[in-house]
Amino acid sequence: MSDHTDLIRDAVTQLLPQVRADLEDLVRIPSVSASPDHADDVQRSAEATAELLRAEGLEVEILTVDGGAPAVLASSAAPEGRPTILLYAHHDVQPVGDRADWESEPFEPTERGERLYGRGAADDKAGIAAHLAAIRAHRQVHGDLPLGVTVLVEGEEEIGSPTLAAFLDAHRDRLAADVMVIADSTNWDIGVPALTTSLRGLADCVVELRTLDHAVHSGIWGGLVPDALTSLVRLLATLHDETGAVAVEGLASGPAADVDYPEERWRAESGILDGVGTLGRGSVVERLWTQPAISVIALDAPRVADASNTLLPVARAKVSLRVAPGDDADSALDALTRHLEQHAPYGAQVTVSPGDTGQPISIDAQGPAFDAARSAFAEAWDGTQPVDMGIGGSIPFIAAFTEAFPDTAVLVTGVEDPDTRAHGANEGLHLAEFERVCLAEALLLQRVADL
Repeated sequence: MSDHTDLIRDAVTQLLPQVRADLEDLVRIPSVSASPDHADDVQRSAEATAELLRAEGLEVEILTVDGGAPAVLASSAAPEGRPTILLYAHHDVQPVGDRADWESEPFEPTERGERLYGRGAADDKAGIAAHLAAIRAHRQVHGDLPLGVTVLVEGEEEIGSPTLAAFLDAHRDRLAADVMVIADSTNWDIGVPALTTSLRGLADCVVELRTLDHAVHSGIWGGLVPDALTSLVRLLATLHDETGAVAVEGLASGPAADVDYPEERWRAESGILDGVGTLGRGSVVERLWTQPAISVIALDAPRVADASNTLLPVARAKVSLRVAPGDDADSALDALTRHLEQHAPYGAQVTVSPGDTGQPISIDAQGPAFDAARSAFAEAWDGTQPVDMGIGGSIPFIAAFTEAFPDTAVLVTGVEDPDTRAHGANEGLHLAEFERVCLAEALLLQRVADL
């Protein structure tokens, strides 16, 4: 280990308590971008992030386009002859869901065991904190940064980045970089780092089914007249075949990396109940990373407590489609729409309202920047080499950015692990892994500077 690496490692260790304190302050801000009631909190989150970056000597602005959520853009110019690296994270978070499912207050960071729990503690305010740790470590060791650094902290990633394309168009010159680090993904396991080389895309829609022009008595008309909710259930059931594989024609799929994901591990990490089987065909990682997946994520229907003996005239569902790498999200949404329209039971009237789309991505993780990342990861994880892995989730920013900047090497990594529970109750950051992530990014800045 070089003296320089020792200095960086020591700096990260010394700075970590303050970095964690800053992370906890960010977690206390309920920046739920999906809720209009939290618009002020999303603005507060942007302002808090901007102040943290401004304190490190970066030039900082809070920017919006087309009425979108506030993004933070910060920069420090490259020394002569040195490259520029773009560091990405997002400051918005998912809704809490059912508060009863949380073991502690979602927006009060709480340490239990090896983790710090709270909404956004990992996804993705820890990404912001990792960027801060890397910047601070170099300022402590060198007094300045060894390369140009641009930081983009988005405020609407959790709602599909609807104004991202306009943002990239408006600020293209300021976002240009030689290398980009996306701190919004996961590692393969506790103690095993990873580079994400593929992500599924995302498309969603709301399907509305009507069978009656008004509600009617279920005893008088039941057995002859189809009700909307039962009919909608039958329609949604056509989205999968008898094995649970997606049955929508026109969707692509492909092979996945040759990575072993043992059954006992994925069953434990997913929380699937004993005796519950799996969906689809192919290897586990193919089904998770490179095949499409369709889920019904919401229903508009009476609550059980409010139910009456009535045939419902209308029912609605929100359908979420994860789009395989190599497919096109807009074409995939068209295929899903056609399927829903063509499989309406009993001649029911079906209307499909398209939602947001985000493109899938595949990354050819070869070249000097990726070599630098693997070296930094191995150093931070005490010799453990990173795994190249896919992700079943979506980060719309990546596909949009690679289209705008095709020559930029995009490194997708992050602070999460298989038990982070991002988007769910009891989201938690593994604190020892977080320290390794901070060290890896600080080392990566130097390695990229030396390219």
